[in-house]
Amino acid sequence: MRDTQPRAIYLKDYRKPAFLVDSVSLCFELFEDGARVTAIQHLYRNPEAEQERDLVLDGEELQLEGVLLDGQPLNADHYDVDSTSLRVKAVPDRFELTVTTWIRPQENTRLEGLYKSSGMFCTQCEAEGFRRITYYLDRPDVMAPFSTRIEADRKRYPVLLSNGNEVERGDLDGGRHFVTWEDPFPKPCYLFALVAGDLVEQTDSFRTQSGRDVSLRMYVEPRNSHKTEHALDSLKRAMRWDEEVYGREYDLDIFMIVAVDDFNMGAMENKGLNIFNSSCVLANPETTTDLAFQRIESIVAHEYFHNWSGNRVTCRDWFQLSLKEGFTVFRDACFSADMGSPTVKRIEDVNMIRTAQFAEDAGPMAHPVRPDSYMEISNFYTVTVYEKGAEVVRMIHTLMGPEGFRKGSDLYFSRHDGQAVTTDDFVKAMEDANGRDLGQFRRWYEQAGTPVLTIEDHYDRDAGTYTLTIRQSCPPTPGQTEKAPFHIPFALGLLDDLGRDLPLKLSADEADAPTSRVLELTEPEHRFVFHGVPRRPVPSLLRHFSAPVRVQYPWTREQLMFLMSHDSDGFNRWDAGQRLAVDVIRALMDGSDDAVDERLVEAYRRLLTDADLDQALVSLMLALPTEAYLIELSDAAAPDRIHEARDRVLTQLATSLRDELLACYRRNTGGAAFSLEPEAVARRALRNTALNWLLYIDDEMARDIALNQYEAASNMTDRAGALRAIVNSGFVAERERLLRHFHERWHNDPQMVEQWFSVQSGSVRCGSLEHVRGLLGHASFDWKNPNKIRSVIGVFANQNLARFHAEDGSGYRFLAEQIIGLDPHNPQIAARLAGPLTRWRKYDARFASQMRQALESIMQQGSLSRDLYEVVHKSLKD
Repeated sequence: MRDTQPRAIYLKDYRKPAFLVDSVSLCFELFEDGARVTAIQHLYRNPEAEQERDLVLDGEELQLEGVLLDGQPLNADHYDVDSTSLRVKAVPDRFELTVTTWIRPQENTRLEGLYKSSGMFCTQCEAEGFRRITYYLDRPDVMAPFSTRIEADRKRYPVLLSNGNEVERGDLDGGRHFVTWEDPFPKPCYLFALVAGDLVEQTDSFRTQSGRDVSLRMYVEPRNSHKTEHALDSLKRAMRWDEEVYGREYDLDIFMIVAVDDFNMGAMENKGLNIFNSSCVLANPETTTDLAFQRIESIVAHEYFHNWSGNRVTCRDWFQLSLKEGFTVFRDACFSADMGSPTVKRIEDVNMIRTAQFAEDAGPMAHPVRPDSYMEISNFYTVTVYEKGAEVVRMIHTLMGPEGFRKGSDLYFSRHDGQAVTTDDFVKAMEDANGRDLGQFRRWYEQAGTPVLTIEDHYDRDAGTYTLTIRQSCPPTPGQTEKAPFHIPFALGLLDDLGRDLPLKLSADEADAPTSRVLELTEPEHRFVFHGVPRRPVPSLLRHFSAPVRVQYPWTREQLMFLMSHDSDGFNRWDAGQRLAVDVIRALMDGSDDAVDERLVEAYRRLLTDADLDQALVSLMLALPTEAYLIELSDAAAPDRIHEARDRVLTQLATSLRDELLACYRRNTGGAAFSLEPEAVARRALRNTALNWLLYIDDEMARDIALNQYEAASNMTDRAGALRAIVNSGFVAERERLLRHFHERWHNDPQMVEQWFSVQSGSVRCGSLEHVRGLLGHASFDWKNPNKIRSVIGVFANQNLARFHAEDGSGYRFLAEQIIGLDPHNPQIAARLAGPLTRWRKYDARFASQMRQALESIMQQGSLSRDLYEVVHKSLKD
């Protein structure tokens, strides 16, 4: 908790560590009332750093039992201990330090360091959790090989796991046993992992491209033993893909995954022992939706890919977090695109960028992909570091091409294997491998904010030329009022009046001009002239979302409808539909239109009736822009007016297209066995979209269809789809009956209970504030479990926007109350829940003043964690 105001840590103040570690030997003695940790470290002065007389190790909430220097006990005169460190005085140049600490994992509600979850011991050490286990140089640029011995009661904890390869096991007195693990690869302590529990082991194997057999093991609680197959299959697909696309082979004899119920994050890439939030790894068709299957495949791949992009090559300091996370998000996105539909995957990723990341760029917590400073590093596990960081890597891929990017990544891995490096090192490898200068491109890592491209065009019929003038700018962000021009890859095409792609000739005599081109924007203004254009074209701009920017161009509704029907770029077809729907909704909001434009209805009718289109793309194109995205597009957002206008559009569409929706539902319903093949997933997605639209207008025939689908469903996608449709309808009796049945059937399954909470708290019809408060008091709710907290409080504040943004401010006061109550127990979760309040300047005065008051009520508390203090302080700062 905060006793004094936290101080900012600055990138410019980075200094090399004064000491380095040759090796670490850990011994954990696990008991029911605590754990004794003995750490033997072999340290030496870093010849490349400033020389320090004393050794200072990080440590928090540790009970020190003893310190030995080169085997000799030290008395209290030779060391100092405070709440954050152990200082050993006047150490020699090279020495062995033995530190014994006592910790209480059972009382660790922060879920950082070593703690207990559902009866098992487990760890989470990223970013700075290892200092809650023992005193150590807890920074990512201190790397060492680890040996770990775990001792525990054999009956309670038959499975004892840590990083690396198992080298010894045996029995001890008193019904206890031990296992020793050795990890030969130097790693920072944030990649350390330990698990001890009564777990079931599921095994598989993988043969690498060089012919080595790797043992794959997944550990779960016995009740989850039937939910492991998909994760293991996903792991094998990821391992093969990484070999084929990046030439990266796994390097240990075993790879282990453990599912943990209580986890602040999604998963953790600890070397050889990945620990997963149960919701991100356990799956089977009866309890897992298609979206969850895809998410699990992506997360399993992401954590595996970290073996090279994060573990073998790690980050020098936490300012470089995107070095591993941005690169690895890009890698897992490409993997998921190859496993399914590249267009659908791109749309899903861009939805996240344009809604969440653009909002972050425009808010008080805006920061560059490589931040300049932070108070609490946990607050910088953000969509900017992850998703925007991935977009920056994607732009390098676009500029270099697939072969050039592979050359650059090969050089990066070979040059820096076993090192802790920076984003500059990554970019330098790309430059050196391809002979290109990316000096200006580095601004993507250094400057915050979302660039805006303002585009004008001119067609000269006599000359047969079409001219695009593109101007770039970037709004001010905290600490950065002036922005230098970015290096932006800008992909585009031009369509003729029949919807065909035109050759993009930048000179009159250019032969074999491509029909899709990437322009490189480096100046505040560019002017591009395309030759040989027989008629005025329709521009297809920023194809495949080639850069994380906003595009401002005066499309007409006719042009957007044309692009929806004809653009060869699937992403831009979807984007045209989104822009058209946004234009119609905003016209209703500001009074420009007094009724829903029939052209939007006809555009959606064509989508619904065209059975030849990719049904997965159709399902995405039918989804109206979310209220969150519409808020992000507003200068002074009025959530009530946004909800009302969007509701009018959706109601009109569903009413006008009732027959087409029913036909679409029936066309995509069949008796085929459950499959995760893309075509089957697309059919389920489209029929559930149609069903949701029909229930939105309380169609009685659709109600009966939904009830039948719920009862007869052979998979959770269809059952949850029917449940969600009924919950979001006006059929109250049916809603209560299905919710009661769902909970009765799956109340013993934590992941299913989280779904049950989410479908209620996220529903504008069901999730009133009174109802959400009731969920917090439900017997299945657990304040110690982050997933339960997110599924009720997080979903209400981030998805049920009409209820959360109640004009009387009750939703804001509710969120502030929960944050205040959580902060002493789990600061990470408390700080992340505060996100919706931090954007108060985005809203009109009716809402903004009350959101600010809610933030002020948090700040007025006597003591805040560093995590929460930083978020609230920055949000209120003038």
